[in-house]
Amino acid sequence: MPAIVWEDLDEEALERLAVRVARALVPGDVIVLSGEVGSGKTTFVRTAAESLGIAERVTSPTYQLARSYEGIVDGRPVEINHLDLYRLEEIGSRDVLELDDYLDPRAVTFVEWAEPALDLLDDPSVVRISHRTPATRRVSLEGPVTERLERC
Repeated sequence: MPAIVWEDLDEEALERLAVRVARALVPGDVIVLSGEVGSGKTTFVRTAAESLGIAERVTSPTYQLARSYEGIVDGRPVEINHLDLYRLEEIGSRDVLELDDYLDPRAVTFVEWAEPALDLLDDPSVVRISHRTPATRRVSLEGPVTERLERC
């Protein structure tokens, strides 16, 4: 399925889109977020996680690599993982083993700065966020969640 594109989204519209995408997620989904620093990747994850029932504040795990939360998908508890691979230049064998812990098919996993791990991710959905102006963004979405998103 081709990418879906949204133009000129302000922060509020980006957050509404994150909620809409979150409603289309199912356990096993991996969502890769791509974009320059400050484009809105963490805002997207934070808003999506809140809509999945995460009560605690979701922040970027840049210095920790990953954080896990308990959320709700389709009325059932599910682990929500948030990875930030910004500090990794490559994935070594030790890192692969740790990464596998977060790619559980019963979890929903968001990955920022996923480039070092792209070969390890099986059929992720990709959200690309870029600045249009200082206050607006262009967002494209491709991958498995796009078909479900059109039904939500």
